Amino acid sequence: MRTEAGRAGLAGLLHVPGRALIALDYDGTLSPIVADPAAARPRRGAVAALRRLAPLTGTLAVITGRPAREAVELGGLAQVPGVIVLGQYGRQRWERGTLTSPPPPDGVAAARRELPGVLAAAGAPEGTWTEDKADALAVHTRRAAEPGPALERLRGPLAELGARTGLMVEPGRMVIELRPPGSDKGQTLKSLAAERTASAVMYCGDDLGDRAAFEAVAQLRGDGIPGLAVCSGSAEVTALAQLADLVVDGPGGVVDLLDSLAATMAGEG
Repeated sequence: MRTEAGRAGLAGLLHVPGRALIALDYDGTLSPIVADPAAARPRRGAVAALRRLAPLTGTLAVITGRPAREAVELGGLAQVPGVIVLGQYGRQRWERGTLTSPPPPDGVAAARRELPGVLAAAGAPEGTWTEDKADALAVHTRRAAEPGPALERLRGPLAELGARTGLMVEPGRMVIELRPPGSDKGQTLKSLAAERTASAVMYCGDDLGDRAAFEAVAQLRGDGIPGLAVCSGSAEVTALAQLADLVVDGPGGVVDLLDSLAATMAGEG
């Protein structure tokens, strides 16, 4: 543990586990990052660890940029009793088999029409591809010969497209996403903490989109709610680790942490 605030957050989680909120990102946190997002399955042991935690903690949630139903189906999260899956950064909510989702704003359709021309005009290299999330559009460069330079080439044109269509531009691990404004992981985490009257909060993420959730943990501490910010560490994204109370070794480290929390909450060992 790197910080005193993190130690206090962990103590708060364990003091009254039945009122604790544990929330996690999906890609890069529960699942390893892979070239094809449709193949991103949870790390071995992740779903089992969540199932162990579910009856022990007050609220267990996954907060992801993916559509909520996609995360549930891809991750097998329906096997986790009571889990809440908040997709599209909180715009969508899946709980106990029911999905709540507002219609996408007009800007998404406009961006969808313009995006092929924008990529062509920018000289997007071979291997660049677009993931249509219905409520958002993500441009990936991980399959390009030089993913980093490809992403930099597209950053400006995609920012201009976002400005024209009223969409937010969300950078990530070899991806830039155009998504509706009005929600982020930080706002979503704070709203869920208030809804569930959480006595302590833990959030675990790996990418720049998780920064807002880390900042929300700090804000909740200021309101007297102990919090723990955990980074699923990687060589691709190092900035988030600097903001974390605890850094673990990727999704495998996340599974180990969840197992350890479940064992301690259950009074084992």
